[in-house]
Amino acid sequence: MARSDFRFHVTKRVRYAEIDAQAVVFNSRYLEYFDIGITEYWRAAGVYEHWTALESPEFHVARAEVDYKAPILLDEEIDICVRCSRVGRSSMTFLFELHGAGRDDLRASGLEVSVHVEEARGATAPVPDAFVNLFEAFEGRSLRA
Repeated sequence: MARSDFRFHVTKRVRYAEIDAQAVVFNSRYLEYFDIGITEYWRAAGVYEHWTALESPEFHVARAEVDYKAPILLDEEIDICVRCSRVGRSSMTFLFELHGAGRDDLRASGLEVSVHVEEARGATAPVPDAFVNLFEAFEGRSLRA
């Protein structure tokens, strides 16, 4: 996917605690970077501003994938690119790319599927329309499957 397909990114600097002995970002940190990206994406889309009106939706990660392309190094700035690609009945799929800051320099890509549930340990539930509407307005296109 082209970097230009992502209308949102957040920039982050790699810290010492995130690297291995070779000064390369440790593999498990990529999922943490995706989490930072999705948190900021939700903020930009207006989710937190409307949280109470959305009745505090509860999402659980059901699937997460990372494809490693090139190393990310200590003290490097990276852009965490995020987009919502699809909304199903009870799930949402988000795509991620990590690039060197300000560059079309793919380091990793991935996806995450989050499932909406009625409560912390409950069964799946439809994604609330108000929630989907925020993401569709932010992305400028329909996301419903």
